[in-house]
Amino acid sequence: MLVFLDFEASSLGKRSYPIEVAWVFEDGRCEEHLIRPAPDWQDWDPAAEAIHHIPRATLLERGAPHSEVALRMLDALTGHDLLASAPSWDGKWLSTLLRAAGLPRHSLRLRDSEAAQREAAHAALAGRIPSALLAATVEDLLVHAAMADRAQPAHRALADAREERDRWLAVRDAARARAERAS
Repeated sequence: MLVFLDFEASSLGKRSYPIEVAWVFEDGRCEEHLIRPAPDWQDWDPAAEAIHHIPRATLLERGAPHSEVALRMLDALTGHDLLASAPSWDGKWLSTLLRAAGLPRHSLRLRDSEAAQREAAHAALAGRIPSALLAATVEDLLVHAAMADRAQPAHRALADAREERDRWLAVRDAARARAERAS
């Protein structure tokens, strides 16, 4: 099953670490977790805090231990197709979390959510429109979905993960409607 995942982080620096994670399954089920920093996670950027509005003190008081979050992710997400809008950044923070918990950093892998959008559109349209037009039609649907979704990211993990799922649903549904019109 597809799972749309997002992290918020301490900064965009080399020593940044995850502070919040959320995921939304394609069927709408979801989870979110504040992450208490590991003892050696000290990086903190006030500019990042101004964007996500999660004070470090909140993480220390209410965050779940990083190792518990990592184990929960393994339990809930192993075997699913994990997607992120920024897989290089989110993958960095996922790897940081897994390593800090003593788990193999590639226990879970992310890929770009745009690839899932493209796959959904292709699946709905293949065989329904001329093959010479398929790639261009799929790209057109992705561009239209991106233009229709002009909202700024909330910079909270659950809201942003839901946004990614919603964009995937919009592309999938638009492709299905286009396929029906072509029939």
